[in-house]
Amino acid sequence: MKRTALEKVEAMKTLDEMKRKAIPERYGAKAGEPADKREQREKDKAAGLVPFAVKLPQDLVASLQALARQREETLNDVTAELLRKGMKAKK
Repeated sequence: MKRTALEKVEAMKTLDEMKRKAIPERYGAKAGEPADKREQREKDKAAGLVPFAVKLPQDLVASLQALARQREETLNDVTAELLRKGMKAKK
């Protein structure tokens, strides 16, 4: 066999071994992530949540994250609360 053919065979063996290995727990169902994104979207919809993407300065995001950790709440809850307070202040 030519050298390139041998290299292809070795590469195929490596790929097959990688496919057969078990998925580590940190990437599997035990990772804490919802198992099904569709299921998570349905839960959010039932709770009345709507995706809302914005671009914010990094320092503002860091302070929001720190506030959420301090209060032991989710970032979504803290952001919603601050938005409500800001909207009331504008009226």
